[in-house]
Amino acid sequence: EVQFVESGGGLVQAGGSLRLSCTASGLVFNNYAIGWFRQAPGKEREGVSFISSDGSTYYGDSVKGRFTIFSDNAKKIVYLQMNTLKPEDTAVYYCQVRPFSTAQAMGRLTSRHFGYWGQGTQVTVSS
Repeated sequence: EVQFVESGGGLVQAGGSLRLSCTASGLVFNNYAIGWFRQAPGKEREGVSFISSDGSTYYGDSVKGRFTIFSDNAKKIVYLQMNTLKPEDTAVYYCQVRPFSTAQAMGRLTSRHFGYWGQGTQVTVSS
């Protein structure tokens, strides 16, 4: 079973930056998409950004141009560099993986397609 350890969240002022990281242990496949969902208070969990093992990426419309996803495939670590943060980016950010998927395909899935979630990491952006 894959387990996630997410870190890097915190409190930042609007316009600031954070870098999230996620280590996916127990991931035995080399062909997968991995990335980030987030859940704001009172809202459904939504896909933010994903990266395939071939390097292709997906970004949700609300984060395009501000967030960058990259990964270390050998170490099974995925990062999310978040720049120009806005108060509406405030959420708990969760890591997720989908074997034999592309980043674009994973971007079309909802959180209901996944059963296991880690603890997540809280990102709070003050105005």
